[in-house]
Amino acid sequence: MKLLLANDHIEGIRFYEAYRRNGGYAAVEKAFKMSQTEIVDEVKKSGLRGRGGAGFPTGMKWSFLAKPEGVPRYLVCNADESEPGTFKDRYLMEFLPHLLIEGLIISSFALGSNRTYIYIRGEYAWITDILEQAIAEANQNGWLGQNILGSGFDCQIYVQRGAGAYICGEETALIESLEGKRGNPRIKPPFPAVKGLWDCPTVVNNVETLAAVVPIINMGGEAYAKIGVGKSTGTKLISACGNINKPGVYEIDMTISVEDFIYSDEYCGGIPNGKRLKACIPGGSSVPIIPANLLLKTAKGETRYMNYESLADGSFATGSMMGSGGFIVLDEDQCVVRHTLTLARFYHHESCGQCSPCREGTGWMKRVLHNIEFGKGKLSDIDLLWDIQRKIEGNTICPLGDAAAWPVAAAIRHFRDEFEWHVLYPEESQIRNFGLAHYAEPLEVTASVA
Repeated sequence: MKLLLANDHIEGIRFYEAYRRNGGYAAVEKAFKMSQTEIVDEVKKSGLRGRGGAGFPTGMKWSFLAKPEGVPRYLVCNADESEPGTFKDRYLMEFLPHLLIEGLIISSFALGSNRTYIYIRGEYAWITDILEQAIAEANQNGWLGQNILGSGFDCQIYVQRGAGAYICGEETALIESLEGKRGNPRIKPPFPAVKGLWDCPTVVNNVETLAAVVPIINMGGEAYAKIGVGKSTGTKLISACGNINKPGVYEIDMTISVEDFIYSDEYCGGIPNGKRLKACIPGGSSVPIIPANLLLKTAKGETRYMNYESLADGSFATGSMMGSGGFIVLDEDQCVVRHTLTLARFYHHESCGQCSPCREGTGWMKRVLHNIEFGKGKLSDIDLLWDIQRKIEGNTICPLGDAAAWPVAAAIRHFRDEFEWHVLYPEESQIRNFGLAHYAEPLEVTASVA
């Protein structure tokens, strides 16, 4: 079933006329006949969980918003989609910008936000132009501005480009950046719902979450909740990439098994050249990698499904997370150590440096992994890596430290023999790294983590 991408095949759907002709903005008309409380209740009934990574219930998050008299409230759309392996929000904004704007209008009305912001990843320059055009069309046709549809509600949407910092995907760092400051995460509490943008009550939701408000209002929260299974209600967009025949963005209802998603012609179309599945990172680069045997079956031998509960089954020891929906498939020829090094380099580069465990620890992990990958490591380095990630996880202001530690921990937990092979057979490791020999100088790890 498709709810968000039902019309993505229609020619010109990016523009107002085609979007309106195919049922666009009907949900706004319906929402303006409801009270703010009724809209929030419908979102609660739907069971919609945040589609940006954490999976927190959206309606509950909205209900936390403080409503002091005489103080403005803000809705901020988190379009800073920087998680490696994730590109579904980009697809929505590029091809269905009016769907996002419609969701923003309804959500702004429900939350009492007269000024709403889209904070977009700096590299998405062409999408910024698309959004600005769509906002102008919405303004011209009376869906934004003052007294929208005679409802007495005023709303304007503004687009703000970031400067390309991954850390600004964290909601308080995003708020800091939106205020014109360096994008450092804030200590919580206070939470943004009480003291957010310009010290006013603020809700931050990502693109897919806000777009999902449109079908929820159109069909009703209870009908939306019947799609999916358990607490994984509605549909979910998945960015599929890696060693698959059909990379792209897919909308699933979270009742499909992981095996069917990978091998079905409707979705990923299997692995090229008939190669075997080795592992998968199911929710974007920050979530734990799962080996093939645990990806297709849970620790209890049950089928693993593409939903929040099933992917997390068994905690991080045997499971992972739905995360942001970045589904990265690795075939039998892929090197887990090399992939882990690539991720460690990314998180070291993107750390804001505010917390010493993250600032220093991500660099140590990168250097140790570099030495192991290029045949310069020791067996004791594997235990050193484990110790470093353990000291990072849970000891930082924001989740970037956890995001850097989890991939390393899961890689060692499930593929320790591969790490050991790099250390014990460095010559073979170097033959495999045929085109990367010029990166193979050892990096010194001078700091103690004891």
